[in-house]
Amino acid sequence: MTHPTTSTSSTTAAAGQAGVAIITGASRGIGADIARRLAHDGYAVVVNYASRSTDADALVASLAADGHRAIAVKADVAQSADVQRLFDEAESQLGKVDVLVNNAGILTTMPLAQTSDELYESTFGVNVRGTFNTLREAGKRLNDGGRIVNFSSTTLALNLPGYAIYNGTKAAVEAFTRVFAKELRGRQIRVNVVAPGPVATDLFLNGKTEEQVQQFAKMPPLERLGQTDDIAKVVAFLVSQESGWVNGQVLRANGGLA
Repeated sequence: MTHPTTSTSSTTAAAGQAGVAIITGASRGIGADIARRLAHDGYAVVVNYASRSTDADALVASLAADGHRAIAVKADVAQSADVQRLFDEAESQLGKVDVLVNNAGILTTMPLAQTSDELYESTFGVNVRGTFNTLREAGKRLNDGGRIVNFSSTTLALNLPGYAIYNGTKAAVEAFTRVFAKELRGRQIRVNVVAPGPVATDLFLNGKTEEQVQQFAKMPPLERLGQTDDIAKVVAFLVSQESGWVNGQVLRANGGLA
């Protein structure tokens, strides 16, 4: 299911546009701010979502109102057929893809010994298989000179109880990134990871008491939670020419937490 903007422009990057960017899990939170920032930087953006069509449509409408080109595409990144369709829709409506931002992810904290098969499968399904599916498709279809930004997490460096399964998924993403950057030799495609610290999003805040939130906020030397635009700025850097010599790296955007 695709929802285009009402923008009258039909040209692609050749007419001065920065390119076409797919942002997965972009209907809200960090993903939505990344979509806004890349649109501001001149990209036509694909706002991918799995279930929150109202939020995705509202974001696309606001981008269109500001003169940007954007479409919303429903696709479950854990399903390879959905990911193929995601790229199909991007190419047919906006042009070949230049940037992939793998922001989609799920997090439920639970001691490993209490983790159900279903929670394990769903977490690895979205966070690992979803990244695998989009990387595989990008390897076939991304423009030469493209950029890929995957998402890990600073929790991987903290070894906090309850995060074993989630951390396992992010360790896999970091491993994918380092190898995939080398496998794309000769195509000038850069593949990097951003690993945020605690960011004030629903994903982070849900299930935490105010005391727990404040405890996390005090952990970094900068003594605050990250904001969604903090991460969007890092992603914008990693897809820009300013980071042209950065490849296969993990950038830990966490206020000095780890």
